[in-house]
Amino acid sequence: MRTYRSDAVVIGGGLAGICAALELLEAGRSVTLIDRDAEENFGGLAKESFGGIFVVGSREQKKNGIEDSPARAFADWCAFAEFGAEDHWPRRWAEAYTERCHDEVYAWLKRHGIGFIPVPHWIERGSGSGGNSVPRFHIVWGTGQELAARLIGHLRGHRNAAKLALRFGHRVEGLSTRAGQVDGCHGALEDGGEPFEAFGEALLVAAGGINGGDLSRARRHWHADWRSPPPTLLNGSHKFADGLLHDAVALRGGRLTHLDRMWDYAAGVRHWQPRKPGHGLSVVPPRSALWVDWQGRRFMPPLLTGFDTRDLVTRVCATERQYSWQILNRRIALKELAVSGAEFNPSIRERRRLAFLRDLLLGNRWLVDTLLAKCEDVVAAGSLPALVEKMNALQGDRAVELELLGEAVGRWDAEVRRGDAAEDEQLRRIDLLRRWKGDRLRTCRRAPILDHGALPLIAIREHIISRKSLGGIQTDLDSRVLGPGGEPLARLWAAGEAAGFGGGGMHGLRALEGGFLGGCILSGRLAGQSMGRSL
Repeated sequence: MRTYRSDAVVIGGGLAGICAALELLEAGRSVTLIDRDAEENFGGLAKESFGGIFVVGSREQKKNGIEDSPARAFADWCAFAEFGAEDHWPRRWAEAYTERCHDEVYAWLKRHGIGFIPVPHWIERGSGSGGNSVPRFHIVWGTGQELAARLIGHLRGHRNAAKLALRFGHRVEGLSTRAGQVDGCHGALEDGGEPFEAFGEALLVAAGGINGGDLSRARRHWHADWRSPPPTLLNGSHKFADGLLHDAVALRGGRLTHLDRMWDYAAGVRHWQPRKPGHGLSVVPPRSALWVDWQGRRFMPPLLTGFDTRDLVTRVCATERQYSWQILNRRIALKELAVSGAEFNPSIRERRRLAFLRDLLLGNRWLVDTLLAKCEDVVAAGSLPALVEKMNALQGDRAVELELLGEAVGRWDAEVRRGDAAEDEQLRRIDLLRRWKGDRLRTCRRAPILDHGALPLIAIREHIISRKSLGGIQTDLDSRVLGPGGEPLARLWAAGEAAGFGGGGMHGLRALEGGFLGGCILSGRLAGQSMGRSL
């Protein structure tokens, strides 16, 4: 039995765990940080992310003439979240985040040498009430890879780094107790199964959510609004986000809330080099593409990304087969097609300014060609009948009807040709999007599908992809785990996605995006500070 002892034990080497460990070292405490993954993956899912962070009142906002305030952001957040009467702590966390994200997330990151792309993105605008009323999505220059590398570098180079022990390849399976209080954890090495135990006066669970490592759990907690889990559910989360530590916390009296609230995406495609079972990629759906159902019938009102991600999932799940298609051409793809994450944004990830500008101005040819050549969910053809044949061959049936798809494409192209007189809701929303310069460069003004100068035609088969857990372990504003009566449990904290990014569900029913990385940073820092004070 390997045995580790320190003032504090941090379970999880993702962003929340790293931030907590930094605060504990700053307080002069000794820390054992335990992670199930290999050392080269230190940083977790944050390291693979695009690196978008929700910020209020940033320098980038002010330079772009954006007036924002914590009160405005909190009002937007609450309208989108649809908090219920029982959501005391989620609401408190939302208020705390909007008030503190500038100083304790954004400014703190800048002090650690992390910069942002000059123009914030404007997403989750809402399709009815709520949504972001101004752009708040700040992208780290270097993506999540730079974010993780910088903070890990500060952790390893901290003046108290001698007090830090990093233990990789360790699978925590349960929490140990002494005199009725948590005093550590136990488990086994991922490779070989050798047992270990770790003891400390304070323990933090920051091991991620519940809907990646075990998709059966995601299916079990599927939200009622989404009817039933789809036959094909791709995995866009961490391979070890299996909820094992949620069970361990519940066994010791911690309260779990809102496990059916998930942040999934409607536009997932299979990765051609999977690193986990069901590995999916989250496509950023082109705004000028037609979004059609499994038969080729256009969704009406039209589906369009950037307004209400949850609604997209709800409407696709309401169809008979629960998957969909995007129909576009190469010209649209070059300007608008994107895949979320660091892996498929190399010019931003590697901080190559000229390459980034080239992709913005001339189109991302590398990405489009890669998807066409390697992704099994993407097909192309020189005509609409040939495209439908390939779509049906891919699916293995005759589900897509040429007549239905042809009618949808014909009506769209006719509306495009009407110019400013067009009444199509998708075109109206595209005009709205293009008023913001952050969207103008990446969105076509008027783009017909059947354009001989823009061939080939492209169809993307899209599945629901599991991404984030919006619910989790309930915590107070010090990230202390709460019991069934709302009382803090001694010596036990939770942060990041494990805590629903704070309070067991601070995003409510919908997220304004960027609160995931931001929530990990804030809840991790508050956990580390609180743990340091308790020792």
